[in-house]
Order: sequence, then structure tokens, then C-alpha cells
Amino acid sequence: MLTFSPRASRAPQTETSLPSAAEVASPTRVAEWHPGLAVAGTVHVEIFASPDDAAGAALALSFALDHVRTARADPLADAPDERAWLWVQDREALRRTGRPYRPGLPRSLRHRLVHVAARTPQDALFALEEGLRCRELAFVIGEISGNPRALDLTASRRLGLAAEKHAVPLLLVRLSAQRDLSSARQRWSVQAAPSPAPRWNPAAPGTVSWRAELFRARRHPPGTWILRDDGVLVAERSAATVASEAGMTPRLARSAQVYLPQFRASRERGGQ
Repeated sequence: MLTFSPRASRAPQTETSLPSAAEVASPTRVAEWHPGLAVAGTVHVEIFASPDDAAGAALALSFALDHVRTARADPLADAPDERAWLWVQDREALRRTGRPYRPGLPRSLRHRLVHVAARTPQDALFALEEGLRCRELAFVIGEISGNPRALDLTASRRLGLAAEKHAVPLLLVRLSAQRDLSSARQRWSVQAAPSPAPRWNPAAPGTVSWRAELFRARRHPPGTWILRDDGVLVAERSAATVASEAGMTPRLARSAQVYLPQFRASRERGGQ
């Protein structure tokens, strides 16, 4: 199992960096996605999910926290970032998934939540855009059900432009929606995955896990991961998944699983 955690050292990334012409022309040279890049350099993310298991909202929160953990702190700030964050739901999303439950949220976010229950998708899009124009928000999460006519390519582009201009990340959860046109920089499809057995107490709930497919991204090739969050977002890939995506045999993928981390480590040491 290939595992990546943001605790591992890596070159710093900046939100203003853009892919080079060589990276665009050659997909093999584009960096593979990993935790720590959940929202870095990408301020408009869409997550397609079912409303039955809350996987979409949970992964959106995990991505947002991953962004907060890895964001570069302001050297002039005299206090940690305690900005509020916005969660917008349209009526159908609210009916199907319910309101956010504050005691169930991560402790650092409970007292900072601003929740908006919109009557229509148009109202939800208006609230999202207004929230993205407010730099005093750490991030914005939206939940919209289905494929409303109001959420067309123009509306998606307006949200993306507002997020980029004001540097406020947007994580838009699309519940029971088809993959329509969008300007989002990353588009994910997610569903709940089995949790690993707890180490000390077999009766305890396991680490929250998702099976997440990145099917469109500006800076990364498509891929599928098992994501887990037990305080830190971790991505795992099986040898079978690597083989399927790379066109390799499972045996060759298992060999790559052993030697690829060593090759990456030696390359990082050589570049220092």
C-alpha cells in the first residue's frame, strides 16, 4: 500500500504558482496529487457524493482542514488564524442531509461556523459568492442538490473568479448530481470506504475513510485513493489501483510500490 502523509518533507508550494508549458504538454510531468495539495493553489473544488452517508461534506471539511494545516502562517500575525468559515445549503440539500451538528464538528471549527440555509439554489449561489468576496472567512463550503439550472457554467465561473480574486477556498458538494460542465479546478467523486480495524479496541469506531476519485484537475493527473483522516489527512493507493491506472501488471506495480519511494527520496536529496 502506497501511503502519503503531509508530515513528510516536501518542497514548499505557493498558491500563485502556475503549471509550466512543459507540464501542460506532458501529463506525465504533472505532479501527482497528495495530501497537503488538497486546496493549495486550487481555490475551487467540486465533490460529487451521495446524500445518504455524508461522505461529501465530511471530505470537504477534511480538505479544508488540510488546507488550514499546510497554509503558510502570516509572519506578522500576533495570533493564530481564528477566522470564521461559511457553510451554505439549499433547501433540498438541507432536507436530505440535515443541518451541521456543531458538537460533531472538529473542535477547532465549532465556534467559528456561520451557517446559511438558502431557500433556492439561486439564493445558495448568491450566498456562496458573497461569502467568497469576504477575506475574513477562512474557507467556504456549499451543498447543492442535483443539477439546478442556476448552477450553469457561467455561475460556476463566477464562483471560481470570486474565490481566486479574494483567495478564499470554495469546496462545493454536489449531491446526487450529474457531472456537468464546470470551471472547478479539481473535481472529485467520493463515497464512504471501510475503516481499518482499531488497534486497541475492536469495538471502537474506526478512522473515517473515503474512496475518492479525482477525475478532473488542472495540475494533477486523474487517480483514485483511499483517504483517511484521524487528525491528519492520509492517502493510500493499492498496487492494483496503481497497475490499473498506469497500465502495469500487478507484479510490476508491487515492485514500483517498493522502489518508487526510495527513488523519490534520493531525488529530493539530490535537489537540495
